[in-house]
Amino acid sequence: MSTLVSRFVGLLSLALFAAPSQAQTPPPPAGAPVAIQMVTQLSPSIPQYTRVDIPMLREQIGARSGGRITTTLASWPERNLTGPDLIRVLRAGQIDLAGMALPTVAGDVPLLDIIDMSGQNTSHEQGRKIAEAMLPILNQELERFGVKIVAFYPFPAQVLFCRDPVTSLADLKGRRVRTPGGSQNDFIQSVGGQPVAIGFPEVYSALERGVVDCAVTGTATGNGARWYEVTRHLYTLPIQWGIAAYAVNLAWWNRLDAPVRDFLQGYMKEVEEAQWKLGLELTEDGIQCNSGNAAGCKIGHVVTNRPMVVTRATPADVALLREALTKVVLPAFVKRCGARCGEIYNRVVSPISGVSYVAQ
Repeated sequence: MSTLVSRFVGLLSLALFAAPSQAQTPPPPAGAPVAIQMVTQLSPSIPQYTRVDIPMLREQIGARSGGRITTTLASWPERNLTGPDLIRVLRAGQIDLAGMALPTVAGDVPLLDIIDMSGQNTSHEQGRKIAEAMLPILNQELERFGVKIVAFYPFPAQVLFCRDPVTSLADLKGRRVRTPGGSQNDFIQSVGGQPVAIGFPEVYSALERGVVDCAVTGTATGNGARWYEVTRHLYTLPIQWGIAAYAVNLAWWNRLDAPVRDFLQGYMKEVEEAQWKLGLELTEDGIQCNSGNAAGCKIGHVVTNRPMVVTRATPADVALLREALTKVVLPAFVKRCGARCGEIYNRVVSPISGVSYVAQ
C-alpha cells in the first residue's frame, strides 16, 4: 500500500480512537412509558443501519431502558424522506430523533458544513476532533430551528463512483456529478465538473439511466446501495469523510423526564462509539468489496460479477484537493455562511485543520 493510501485510508486502526471504554448507561427509574419516533439512515441496507441502528436503537434500547422506552425506527426511503427533509420534519415534531447527513441540511444551516468541508480533513480522526470542538457552537446555532445534536457518527471516505474511467480529477471536466450538496458542489465545480442535486435513494436509477456520470458517496455506502451494478470505476480520493449527526427535536427533548433524558444522552454516546468504530473499518472494506477482493471484504457485499476498477488517488490530486479548500471551498463557505463563520473557523477549526481563512 502506498504512502498516500496509508495516509488517507490506512488510518483504520482503532488505536486512533482509543477512548476509554464506556460503562453501560444505567436505565431510568420506573415511570411513564416513552415512545420515540426515529428516522436515521439514507438507506436501509447500509452498515450504519444494519449493524448499529437496528440492533441498538430498535432491538436493545427497550431492555436497556428497563422496558420504559420503545422506538419506531425507519430509514429515510422507508419514510419517503430525503436529506434536506430531515431537519424540517424534526423541527416540525413529526419525528423525535433523526440521523442527518450534514451536507444535505447545510442549505438550511450553513454552519453545519464547517465540520467536513471538501479537502479539509485527512482522516476520520481529524473530522471527529473538529465535530466535538464545534458541538456547543452548532447546538447554539440549531436552537433557532428547535433542534439539538446529541451525537456524531461517520460514513466511510467519500469517493467517486463513475460509469466511465476516472484516473484523476481532470477526468471530471464536463461530467455531471451527483453530490450531497454544500462544499462538495464548490469543489466539483472547481475541477470542471457539474454538480447535480439528487436525493440518495434516487441516485442508483440516475446512474443507471445516465442522468449523472458519477456520484460521490462512502466506499461502503455505495456498496450497500449496490452502485457497483450501475458504475464500473471507483476513484478513491477522500473528498470528505462523511461526518453525520443524530439530532433531536429540542422541545421534545426538554419535555422528557430528566432521568430519561440522561439515559438517552448516555445511550446515544454508546451508539456514537459503535458508529465510529464501524466507520474506521468501512473505508477500506468498501474498496475491497467493490473491487471483488473476497479476502479483504469482511463487512460489505463482495462483487463477483463485474467487479469495479479501483484507481487510487494520485499525489497531484491530493494537492489539488487541498488547494481547492483554501482558494475555493473555504471562501465560498464564508460567503454562504457569513463573516462570523470565517471567524469561528479560524478560532475553533483552524488549530485542528491547519488551514486558515483569509478574507478576500
